[in-house]
Amino acid sequence: MATKNKTTETEAGVIDFINSFVDNEQKKHDSFALIELMKKWSGFEPKMWGPTIVGFGSYHYKYASGHEGDSMIIGFSPRKNEFSLYVVAPDKDYSSLLDKLGKYKMGKACIYFKKLSDLDVSVLEAICKETIQHLSK
Repeated sequence: MATKNKTTETEAGVIDFINSFVDNEQKKHDSFALIELMKKWSGFEPKMWGPTIVGFGSYHYKYASGHEGDSMIIGFSPRKNEFSLYVVAPDKDYSSLLDKLGKYKMGKACIYFKKLSDLDVSVLEAICKETIQHLSK
C-alpha cells in the first residue's frame, strides 16, 4: 500500500503563516529576506508545503522502491529554535560549498541555522542554484 506524502503543497498564505507563526522579530525579518532571495534565485513564487514549510518550485521523484511523489525544489521553515533549510539534493555532494557556508549544523537532509547573518548568502545562493539545476533535470 502506497503511503501518502506528509508534506504537500497547500493553499495557505505564506505571508499569513510568517506573521502568525514567527514570534521573534529577527526571525520574522530573516524569513521575509529568505522569501525574497529564494524567489529571486528560483524564479518561483513561495508556496506553503505542509503547515510550516515555505517552498519554491516543485519536482516529481520516484525511488527504486516504487515510492514517488512531488516535493519543493528549495525551501525553509522558521522553526522555534532555528531555521531548517531544504536546499540540498540528497544525491549530490555539496561539501566544497558547505565548507564556506558559515555557522550551521547539517542534518540528514536539512541545514539548520539560527539567523541569516550566520551564513554567507552568496554561498547559500550557489547551493540553491545547484540544487535547482540538479532537480530540474
